[in-house]
Amino acid sequence: MGAPLPQLAPARLLHSSCSLEQTLQCSCSFQGVPMPSVQWQVGGALVGVNGTDDSPQVTSTTLGPWANSTLRLPGKPEIGTRLLCEAKNENGTHALSILLMSGSLVSQNFMKGLIQGVVYGATAVTLLFLCLLPLLVKHVRMKQAKKTAVIRAKKSPKVKASQEPEMSLKPKEPGKSTIAPSPERQEKQDQ
Repeated sequence: MGAPLPQLAPARLLHSSCSLEQTLQCSCSFQGVPMPSVQWQVGGALVGVNGTDDSPQVTSTTLGPWANSTLRLPGKPEIGTRLLCEAKNENGTHALSILLMSGSLVSQNFMKGLIQGVVYGATAVTLLFLCLLPLLVKHVRMKQAKKTAVIRAKKSPKVKASQEPEMSLKPKEPGKSTIAPSPERQEKQDQ
């Protein structure tokens, strides 16, 4: 009996990446059974495998059901250039489209968004403060009114009279009065 036949699978993208240093380099990795063939397009034009130093270059490697392909673009690519990495086998096609954007454009959009966020945040905080301002003013006025009421109560003569201890001129025991003679009278009475 022979070896089992491998199960057929359409081409599918496993991994992709792009980096920009001196040149733009993008890679695509596909898998499929049978092994897919990979091709690149730059701006709608098909890129050949053997490019020159000043034209796009494609290098591909294959291993079993995997195909890896890398595209190198010399110099700075134009903004808005579209790259297409496409893999095909008899069971299907899978492609990845990449739109090149300028780093400075991304920075400008980021800064614009950041400034817009700061402005919106400051506006929200200001509106919140303006909504809470009447409550803060009411709270401060209530505290001041309480302090003023306490001060007025301390200065009021009615309150002062009620706070001073009562002094009675009446004797403690009714019916008995005590009169102490002065010391001079006491000497006269003793003689």
